[in-house]
Amino acid sequence: MVMSKFNCIGANWREVKGFGLHLLDSRWFMFFATLLIMSVNGSSYMFALYSNDIKSSLGYDQTTLNLVSFFKDLGGNLGVLAGLTYEVAPPWIVLLSGSIMNFFGFFMIWLSVSHRFGAKPHVWQMCLYMLIGANSQSFPNTGALVTCVKNFPESRGVVIGLLKGLIGLSGAIMTQIYHAVNGDNTKALILLLACLPTIVPIVFIPTIRIIKIARPENELKVFHSFLYILLVLAGFIMVTIIIQNKLRFTRSEYIATALVVVVLSLFIPLAAVIKQELNIWKGNKLQALDAHYDQAIPALNVKTNFLTLFSLKNVSKKPERGDDYALLQAIFSIDMLILFTATTCSIGGALAAIDNMGQIGKALGYPTHSIASFISLISIWNFLGRIVAGFASEIFLAKYKVPRPLLLTLVILFSCIGYLLIAFAVHNSLYFASIIIGFCLGAQLSLLVTIISELFGLKHYSTLYNVGSVSSPIGSYIFNVRVAGRLYDREALKQGKGGLNCIGARCYRVAFVTISAATFFACIVSIILVLRTKNFYQGDIYNKFKDEAEHIENNDVSLTIDCVVPMKDMEAKANTGRAAVIDVAAEKEHTSNATIDRR
Repeated sequence: MVMSKFNCIGANWREVKGFGLHLLDSRWFMFFATLLIMSVNGSSYMFALYSNDIKSSLGYDQTTLNLVSFFKDLGGNLGVLAGLTYEVAPPWIVLLSGSIMNFFGFFMIWLSVSHRFGAKPHVWQMCLYMLIGANSQSFPNTGALVTCVKNFPESRGVVIGLLKGLIGLSGAIMTQIYHAVNGDNTKALILLLACLPTIVPIVFIPTIRIIKIARPENELKVFHSFLYILLVLAGFIMVTIIIQNKLRFTRSEYIATALVVVVLSLFIPLAAVIKQELNIWKGNKLQALDAHYDQAIPALNVKTNFLTLFSLKNVSKKPERGDDYALLQAIFSIDMLILFTATTCSIGGALAAIDNMGQIGKALGYPTHSIASFISLISIWNFLGRIVAGFASEIFLAKYKVPRPLLLTLVILFSCIGYLLIAFAVHNSLYFASIIIGFCLGAQLSLLVTIISELFGLKHYSTLYNVGSVSSPIGSYIFNVRVAGRLYDREALKQGKGGLNCIGARCYRVAFVTISAATFFACIVSIILVLRTKNFYQGDIYNKFKDEAEHIENNDVSLTIDCVVPMKDMEAKANTGRAAVIDVAAEKEHTSNATIDRR
């Protein structure tokens, strides 16, 4: 009897261990890991919180601060290096490179602002540190997000909406953590940005890989559960911000809110993943083992030769929209040129507004805690914009064949309202402007990368995803440095503030009227892409992925992985797993027979 109990405990332990390995190797746990990486990958949206420390500690005027801010936008959006690395190396190399760069960049900024160096750093050094720290974010964006899109190609709009949305929300998440850890010490925030986004990707490096299996019937249902969790998280942070804006929180209250944020962003999504994988595991152990075998050990995918990426062969001969373009074919296409022009004007203006939000609030007489609220509002509505754009565009496309570029055009037009609210400084208009600008920026970023994947295919998506983002730093330089920064300093000189500080509604009026006009021009350019792609979106743009899924299901094989696994090792792992199940059944049968014999 005692031996029977021990055998039962041993069998149960083996089942728990087997499920744990299955969970860690599963596609849904990989998606959960990507969610966590994205949740700490929005450092660029927190620049307004510590920009005044850089300005005051180093004695910069607004033009110089905006120059540093430009290099932040340049680094955050110039992800071509990350994309090219992904083309020739596995995702873990991309993630590790990003972590190293993040720590170096933000740690050096913290040393500079804290005066840990003997001498004040030169402006070009601060620009370099900001460039490296911000550019590090493109590596987890590429290594984790692009891998997820390739794992869920038929749900790419939803996947991109969730993951890009969480990047937008990460600023608000990290703000709550920063208040709990550091109170109101914004210099310490820079050190937090050096550590947290460095550690999280390293922890989950083993789980981020390409896994191709047939699409489950309940895939969208699972994504909806993640959506509901993230909406609750965003709603909680929104309510918290409103309360924090009305009341002065103590340190213990900040810690309590941060703990709730951690539970909503970590433990509840993990519970959803465990529930989904447990349902698979419970169905049939042998079938679950086979499914686990397909997920954990797919076949080899040979990486692209670096030299072939820039081949000039067939550059002028473009494939059909939706097929896999060569890198240069996509870059020099008319569709990419239209997207690039429109987003340079529209996203560039939004980044100028976000980067100057601290100075805008100060110029219009808002208190410091309200400025922090603007940053969190931008972050939350940035998240909602990405989520809504991802899910809504997928629904409109599937049911009504509405082209995604049309939704992009409407969002660009709507963003003009936010810029005009800043320009004319209506009472308390900065709250509404933060919401509109945050929502529109998030929606544009989500729609942009989804449109690129649909028009040019997924073969070189890791690079094209980052090529499309190059428009952001160009637009940021034009509207942030050349327009907003210079016009602000000119107005400050008129007020006799020594060129450092400007007070009043006139400080940014001309700048944001100009940005509004440029954004309206972007809307007109975007209409051209709508007309060019209308017929493409009337068809079934995901047809080839459905054919691939059927092929996988019929042949019961996996197609890709980013590491080399010998075939005999794969067979040995599968046979070992099946043998474990057979051994458990044999032990139970032996125990039953022994009991009958004793009777």
